[in-house]
Amino acid sequence: MNILRPSRRGLMAGAVGLAALPVLASCGRSSAPTDESGRVRLRVAAGGAAGALHGGFYQAVAIGAYERRGLNVEMLAGPSGADIPSLLASSAVELAVGRDSFLSLRLVAERAPVKAVAAFLQKDPIVLMAHPDQQLEDLTVLRGRRILMDPAEHGGFWSWLRARFDLTPDQAQTGAMADNLKAFQEDEQAVLVGRVTDGDPGLVARQAGFEPVIITPAADGYPSYSGLVLAPNAFARDNAQALRDFIAASVEGWRDYVHGDGTKGDALIRRANPDLSQRLLDTVRATLRAEAMVDGGDAALYGLGAMTPERWQAFAEQTQGAYSSTPDWREAFTNQYLPSRG
Repeated sequence: MNILRPSRRGLMAGAVGLAALPVLASCGRSSAPTDESGRVRLRVAAGGAAGALHGGFYQAVAIGAYERRGLNVEMLAGPSGADIPSLLASSAVELAVGRDSFLSLRLVAERAPVKAVAAFLQKDPIVLMAHPDQQLEDLTVLRGRRILMDPAEHGGFWSWLRARFDLTPDQAQTGAMADNLKAFQEDEQAVLVGRVTDGDPGLVARQAGFEPVIITPAADGYPSYSGLVLAPNAFARDNAQALRDFIAASVEGWRDYVHGDGTKGDALIRRANPDLSQRLLDTVRATLRAEAMVDGGDAALYGLGAMTPERWQAFAEQTQGAYSSTPDWREAFTNQYLPSRG
């Protein structure tokens, strides 16, 4: 397990390193390496700092789900695991975790042979937060308000939000969470973009001294998945059984993380990211469970990790213009390695 002390957010953009994609498109792959015990070694880029977004993967490590299937899984978190395209291109990792559907479609747009092979969060955990006296029944009331966000959201979620609700470019203000939170406290009309898996609603409550009004875009038509497992096509082809075993173990880990004793996985997350508290992780896990973010949606019909063509098509159609070229959404994902397809 790679243990680093990252910044609170790390480098979660997922779009960093896209210049490496031509290398990825041309690189060859072979069988995954094995350790001294003969277990298949899989390195997984977390996409930034360790957190609840990775809870089921860390839980699978903690309960031995990977080891029982002959796998030696190493989660690369913090700065060393942030630049997903470059890490995949250089074969520094075998797999990666994407936080939204944008990264998968950007990879397709750049002709990088990478697919999402599972989605462990059926709802994107992104949220919009406002002052408690604001009437925000849905996202149609955002016009004219300052919308404060991390730079990572500007080229992704903001492109969907702006197009869907006819917002203006000048409404978006990007900055670090500390700066955004200060501006949010000073402007009662402002809206702050955060993520449930980062514990942002709790952070606002502690820092601002009030419980924010929360709007969940996933409940208002935002079709992105989250917690996506990304695999290069050639790696998946040459290591199909190892990939199936990884996903099956991850299914076990996510189910146990949300509905069992998730503190086992949390202990490993906190080793990788000491900035997180157990209280915060407990709160996030409770939200994942209450909102059926792991086992609701497509997962309720087809099993944990499942994705549907309808969701991918809807996402691609609603985010046109966010890519260097028009991606073929059919190339963004496959369900063939899920346990239900075994």
